Amino acid sequence: MKNHSQAPDTLAVHSGNHIDTEFGGVITPTYTATAYPYLEREHFPYPRYFNIPNHEVVAQKLAALERSESALFLSSGMAAISTAFFTFLQAGDHAVFQKSVYGGTFSLITKQLERFGIQYSFAEGQRVDDFAAAMRPETKLVYLETPSNPLLKITDISGVVGLAKQRGALTMIDNTFASPINQTPHELGVDLVMHSATKYLGGHSDITAGGLAGKREHIEAILQTARLLGGSLAPETLSLLERSMKTLGIRVRQQTDNAMRLAQWLDANALVERVHYPGLPHHIGHRLALEQMHGFGAMLSFDLAEAVDHVQFQKSLQLISPVISLGAVETTLTSPTLTSHASLTPEQQRAEGILERTMRLSVGIEDAQDLMGDLEQALKASRIG
Repeated sequence: MKNHSQAPDTLAVHSGNHIDTEFGGVITPTYTATAYPYLEREHFPYPRYFNIPNHEVVAQKLAALERSESALFLSSGMAAISTAFFTFLQAGDHAVFQKSVYGGTFSLITKQLERFGIQYSFAEGQRVDDFAAAMRPETKLVYLETPSNPLLKITDISGVVGLAKQRGALTMIDNTFASPINQTPHELGVDLVMHSATKYLGGHSDITAGGLAGKREHIEAILQTARLLGGSLAPETLSLLERSMKTLGIRVRQQTDNAMRLAQWLDANALVERVHYPGLPHHIGHRLALEQMHGFGAMLSFDLAEAVDHVQFQKSLQLISPVISLGAVETTLTSPTLTSHASLTPEQQRAEGILERTMRLSVGIEDAQDLMGDLEQALKASRIG
């Protein structure tokens, strides 16, 4: 089914469906075979070629949800990012990156690209002018992450896309925090949309995967690189991903509603110094988020007041789990300095506004009042003095 005009919930359930021709089952069978016949066949399945039915189903779902022509899933978000980079960048090229990006992405940029003769620059801020100042004649790629990890900074997608097109550069965005339910960057002109599918697309803390969506010609180019690098997914993982993507809309909407309620509650709490959430009117990117997002998302961060012991706060949580990762049905909390951005030096962390007291909250589908109660008791239990 390729009717991308349908609503996201309908697309999540029905797009890409593979009919069980033998028994008529309503879900895609899991094709675990690694050997298929090739005689008198122009095309034949092979797991490393990203063309087994289980992959084709979820790829079509992602393409439909992102309103793009094609899509591809790899073994992790970082596999998706690195494979795209090494498809479109080569020695002598230059790339521009948003400065506030996921720690793993930052490490890939700063520790690997120059080894291959690829030069890069970081835009000093979120404004289009900041990206323009970082570009060169040899710039081939402009990379965004909005909302950003972990401080939910908002970048003008359409403005940066317009700039990149003027300069002949490809655009790529990490859309993980928003999910296709809350933001569809391809409709705003972005060439490649990346997801860490471990997060919202998977949504149950039980798979690792990464997705890319965009024009067919771009996905086909990435596919040729991906087949050589070998970052394919097992059919069992793809089956779990298909199951999860069918409920993406209903999960993310509940999570987004909860996040707004928690952000407002934290914002009014004297033991919280600052809340980073684009849904709050005082957030610097609030107006821009209203323009380019369908919802403000289920991720938020907050800086604990100095009167709170940040380690004891995490230990005192009873319902919310202090664990790595995000985007699942259960609410989790992370200290970015110890996890997602631990690869940055303390100086780099502080320059980005990431403090030891910064907590990143991935809001789940639980009752918001229960989550507030857990946060309140943990704040009181960890108050110093």
